[in-house]
Amino acid sequence: MIDLKLEGQVAIVTGASRGLGHAAAVALHEQGVRVLAAARSLGELKKLEGLAPNQISAVQCDMKDADAVAALPAQAIDAFGRLDIVVNNAGIAPAGFFLEQTDAVWDDVMAVNVKAPAVLARAAGHYMIAQGSGKVINIASTSGILGKAMLVAYSSSKGALLQFTKALAAEWAGKGVQVNAIAPGAFETDAQRVVLESPDILKRRLGKIPSRRMGAIDELGPLVCYLASPLSNFVTGSVYVIDGGESCKL
Repeated sequence: MIDLKLEGQVAIVTGASRGLGHAAAVALHEQGVRVLAAARSLGELKKLEGLAPNQISAVQCDMKDADAVAALPAQAIDAFGRLDIVVNNAGIAPAGFFLEQTDAVWDDVMAVNVKAPAVLARAAGHYMIAQGSGKVINIASTSGILGKAMLVAYSSSKGALLQFTKALAAEWAGKGVQVNAIAPGAFETDAQRVVLESPDILKRRLGKIPSRRMGAIDELGPLVCYLASPLSNFVTGSVYVIDGGESCKL
């Protein structure tokens, strides 16, 4: 068994109340990481906190509130004494025809999917650079690599997040802080409920994935833990696609 050397470290995970964020928070906790779990839904976060009240701390946070996002690193340090890892997972993906989406929708997507990760990384970066170590893991999407109809704002925001990852990685590489991204494809989350509950839609969706299945949410956690660990200290500016082969087929 590989020791990821994560015991005693501290992470912030946004969008931790459900789906991939919840899976990431649980996986990190199982490796001995203390987690500040942030999301809008305090009720779901409290259930997560209940798994280990002394190791997981729930914080309600609207990712459109830049001041609240910027305060998360100080809250993590107040709760656990240090900060080592940031997982920028929170995101929104309103679907619709581009010509019919308002500026308000576009602004919300960019605020949550691009600005909030940048605000959190900047606030955390002051602590990480001072201690000479840290990990920032941005959860993007294969839509940010290839683009997807009906998700123009979302695809644009995740593409921006990928370039943010690479640029920040280059800037912070010499300071002991690694910045990487994960680009998931289709996973069995609440966001895919319409697909999962319709046999016809699911069949068509799986037909686009060479592995002929969607990802299970617990398949993301191990990759998050690796990128959060000291074993990945020479890995920075990388994008890890986890999509069952969908983005690599002709």
